[in-house]
Amino acid sequence: MEKLTVLPYKGLGSVISAETISFHHGKHLNAYVTNLNKAVEGTPMADMTVEQLIVKSAAEGLTPVFNNAGQVLNHNCYFEQFKEDAAADAAPGGKLADAIEAEWGSFEAFKAAFNAAGTAIFGSGWVWLQADAEGKLSIGKYSGADNPVAHGLRPILTFDVWEHAYYLDYQNRRPDYLAALWQIIDWKVVEARY
Repeated sequence: MEKLTVLPYKGLGSVISAETISFHHGKHLNAYVTNLNKAVEGTPMADMTVEQLIVKSAAEGLTPVFNNAGQVLNHNCYFEQFKEDAAADAAPGGKLADAIEAEWGSFEAFKAAFNAAGTAIFGSGWVWLQADAEGKLSIGKYSGADNPVAHGLRPILTFDVWEHAYYLDYQNRRPDYLAALWQIIDWKVVEARY
């Protein structure tokens, strides 16, 4: 059964308030974890990983399982990639930095493309940096609980563009929220996903 992760931070400085984290992690993610556990309890799916649940439920049209498993994975990736004392001007290193530069020309060009993709999502969803089996990077825009795993891709970095992720701190200013998130990325966590 899935468990709610314990965050190593209460708030993330001026980027994400403790109040937003309390609602977003403590209430929204907690509800997805609870609902996922209820949906698979007493079934063979109860022993599957979240990734396995996403693949199976997407293939078999098990919408309640897919929605909750997708949101558990999405939110875990989102919250695990932040660091309270991250350097505001930090950037990825190693193979991930090389792959970003090969695909977009520079880290700044990648950030601009990523922010534009997140801003362009209509309604609620997620913007992802994702990789295929060969490690080729792309930016994915997904609605609802959808994510790269459901499409055979590896999730690397994600920004949540559901309003509950930013409305208390940024109201309707999604572009400001997306621009601010780069200040708190723990690039060691993101690089390890690549």
